[in-house]
Amino acid sequence: MELFRGVNIDWLRLKWYFLAFSMIFSVAGLVSMGIHWAQIGSPLPLGVDFKGGTQVHVKFQQTPDINRIREAVAAAGIKDATIQSIQAEINESGGNEVLIGLPEQHDESALDQGRQQIVDALQAHYDNPFAVLNVDVVGPTVGHQLETKALLATLWSMLGMLVYLWFRFQLIYGVAAVVACFHDTLITVGAFALLNKEISLTVIAAILTLVGYSMNDTIVVFDRIRENLRLNRREALPDVVNRSINQTLSRTVLTSGLTFLTVLSLYIFGGQVLRGFSFALVVGILIGTYSSIAVAAPMLVAWQEWRTKQGKAVALPAAKRARV
Repeated sequence: MELFRGVNIDWLRLKWYFLAFSMIFSVAGLVSMGIHWAQIGSPLPLGVDFKGGTQVHVKFQQTPDINRIREAVAAAGIKDATIQSIQAEINESGGNEVLIGLPEQHDESALDQGRQQIVDALQAHYDNPFAVLNVDVVGPTVGHQLETKALLATLWSMLGMLVYLWFRFQLIYGVAAVVACFHDTLITVGAFALLNKEISLTVIAAILTLVGYSMNDTIVVFDRIRENLRLNRREALPDVVNRSINQTLSRTVLTSGLTFLTVLSLYIFGGQVLRGFSFALVVGILIGTYSSIAVAAPMLVAWQEWRTKQGKAVALPAAKRARV
């Protein structure tokens, strides 16, 4: 199925607009991370999976008063608790749900007592019937280990893809694809910092998913560029890149569009548990599709132009003719 026939968009002519767009969102994310670092000692608002502590998910019978809950928790002697209403995020009538979190405890045995402390505080000082839906308890040592492993998993995945593309195409293809993936990850994580959304293990899973998704989309464009280089060896590289992007545009819109509608539905109807995971995929798929066109492909042209100015121009490898 082909949505676009005879499309002839000069994508490289828009490269400075693409660069400005990427810079604005990247810098905004970095600034937001810097503000978080100054305020909480971490560049991102980490979930209980990473920072350790106890998080109790409570559903009240009547609409909860956050200030009264905070007063009830303080009256019970619980300090530095975080209280977050999630009714508006779920967008369901009668949600009346609240997340109550206790900060990291140096004594891991004290974490298990957090649930009971919160339950006792609400029963004693707040007259709104409630039920505990879920409790997450993570020790600070385990949380730090998970944070380190999550970072390493993301870096190793990008390094593995760089090596694969180095052998499959050429080193510059791998570098361009990894830069595009890093760009996608930075903007997605920056969106969490800007909107003050917590990073959890499910969010890391989503980021690793979008890294693979973005890489696959980029490889499709690179494959078409390499094929067109074989068919049109005398054509200028910018023209080849523009034509290759236009030829894969229908596939890109269909694949990314349907995937985006799926994860958007998951974000809207999936509930609070999948909220972070689906949000990361919604942002990541949009940015990943954009970067394949606006970041990875123009990098090939920029590298070739730089090599030409240095007097070291080397033609990008073309696809080998298929054997019959």
